[in-house]
Amino acid sequence: MNDLPEPMMGVGAAETVDKALEQLRNEPRERRWPNVRPRDAATLIILDRSGKTPKILMGRRHPSHKFMPNKYVFPGGRVDPQDRRMAVAGILGADTEAKLLRRVQRPTIARARALGLAAIRETFEETGLLIGTRENGSAAQPPAGPWADFAGHGVMPSLEPLHFLARAITPPRRPKRFDARFFVVEHTAICDQVAGVVGPNSELIDLLWVTLAETQDMELPVITRIVLDELDEALGAGLSVRRPVPFYYERNRQFTREFI
Repeated sequence: MNDLPEPMMGVGAAETVDKALEQLRNEPRERRWPNVRPRDAATLIILDRSGKTPKILMGRRHPSHKFMPNKYVFPGGRVDPQDRRMAVAGILGADTEAKLLRRVQRPTIARARALGLAAIRETFEETGLLIGTRENGSAAQPPAGPWADFAGHGVMPSLEPLHFLARAITPPRRPKRFDARFFVVEHTAICDQVAGVVGPNSELIDLLWVTLAETQDMELPVITRIVLDELDEALGAGLSVRRPVPFYYERNRQFTREFI
């Protein structure tokens, strides 16, 4: 089912895969909902490598949320139709774009770019951080809503710095299903930040810059912990764009990890 051969894995990488699949198999989950098609979604991992130990940005979800209350997560959410209409200052790299178009129905460049833009928009909505540049000014006619707010700060989003790290589909018969793409971006891509977005009455009640080691003691969704292991492995290999992207999904009640 792959269009890339699975690379040879060392002992450490093989242990990471076994651990991930075991975590997914053992995660308690109800399956009492009608099955629905997963929605395209995107998440952004902001990486700070300015110090001796890399750190990532994580936000804690509001305790009143029905979906993953109190969990620490990366900012992200589902793709919005307006994400296809927003202008960008820099496009996705060819390798990233190609991987986003694999193993999808009706693959289009517009869909790939919408995934990257969804990650940037959701990060802006949830954290106030603007990923992009002021060098080209702001979009002349941004879509109404969050993108108009984004453009109002004089920033144009840029897809160029996004690195496609992983993909995962929520198992069947869950209340919400997402076909989620996990992107990584260096913190230097942050152009500005709007104050007051995160707080006790917001979707994310706080933000933390943490090392990968510190995440071991945090309350995380299973898939978030797995993606952090993937990030650790990818950083060890230099975060190369040529690294095949791991793809987690379930078929016939069996979890698998493929490469795209």
